Amino acid sequence: MRARTAAYLLSTLATSVVTVIALPVLLVVPPALRGWAEWHRRRAGRLLLLGVPAGERSAERSAERSAGPSAGRPGAGGRSGDRGWLIWRRDLVWALAHVAVGFPFGLAALLCLGNILVAAVALTSWWAFPDDQRPTLFSVLDVHVNDWATALVGGVVQIAVLGAVAWWVFPVLARLHGRLCVAMLAPSARERLTERVDVLTKSRVGVVDAHGAELQRIERDLHDGTQARLVSIAMQVGLARESLADDPETVAALLTRAHETAEEAMVELRTVLQTIYPPILSDRGLDGALASLAARSSVPVRIELAELGALPAAVEAVAYYVIAEALTNVTKHAAATKIVLRVERTGGDVLSIEVTDDGKGGAGEAGGTGITGMRRRVAALDGTVRLDSPPGGPTTLAVQVPCGS
Repeated sequence: MRARTAAYLLSTLATSVVTVIALPVLLVVPPALRGWAEWHRRRAGRLLLLGVPAGERSAERSAERSAGPSAGRPGAGGRSGDRGWLIWRRDLVWALAHVAVGFPFGLAALLCLGNILVAAVALTSWWAFPDDQRPTLFSVLDVHVNDWATALVGGVVQIAVLGAVAWWVFPVLARLHGRLCVAMLAPSARERLTERVDVLTKSRVGVVDAHGAELQRIERDLHDGTQARLVSIAMQVGLARESLADDPETVAALLTRAHETAEEAMVELRTVLQTIYPPILSDRGLDGALASLAARSSVPVRIELAELGALPAAVEAVAYYVIAEALTNVTKHAAATKIVLRVERTGGDVLSIEVTDDGKGGAGEAGGTGITGMRRRVAALDGTVRLDSPPGGPTTLAVQVPCGS
């Protein structure tokens, strides 16, 4: 840990110098300043063992990309422009504080370690230097090493004193700088509110589009399928009524076809209704529905289902369709031999879903795997979707959906 804090302080000294040199570029290139600040934030989080997530900044970058090229520039209009200005100003203030605090902290660490090294050299090799270039101990006292007694006593004392300073002071300085970075680069309440508004706006647009597409699909299914069959039934019954007195055999055949067509129409109607809310959820609940999905999967599925309690119908439907789509994706694309499905309720008001397979990995939204559709479904309930699929696997799809009242 002490070596880690020493390395942190020395790198802080180096990055402070780089910040001063590159400051003109950072001022006019907001993405560069933002990336520089983000790197320090994550570095400080690792030092402090905070596990600082990258989600805030990735969400900011995603929102800025969706808002257009002017969103990240200071002074750009709109909510994304306001947020870009706030982030740029915050990062600039951090950069100045980083130099003001990090440079002296890092310089102190460098001087301390350098003098320990000088003492170590003086302790063992003072005699190898020319008389006028021999090491000096205790810079303030200007003690020249000209004999073994001075080298042994002075070197040991200097190493002991500076070693104690490094042992006790370095962690304190490193943590102070780390806390400064994390505190100054944390989003303010105004930034979080602005980001939240942007996210909700995007989610609302996606939900409206998805809702419109779903209505069009249902209308098309009913028009092309069920309605066509009902028209056929009406025509067959009409012909049967006209032939009732003259040709009983034709009437019987027409009624038979009308009966078959009616059954086909009912099957199609049930299929359409199942896409709105699966009947199996009403009949067997989410646990029974998931067991049914697992039984139908050609890849073995191990279900780890915790006690979920009562869930809203909309949450159950989203969970069902997301899991069904995920299992289908694994079957079609992953070449997996097993799937682990974990469903639990975390924090009392969040339904967490995790689908993990041992397939070949490399899954992404551009491959037509339905991830975009999942995101839209989940976003409608203010949830999140995270896909982790490195080449070679394993692939993990993590979904969180709020389910509180």
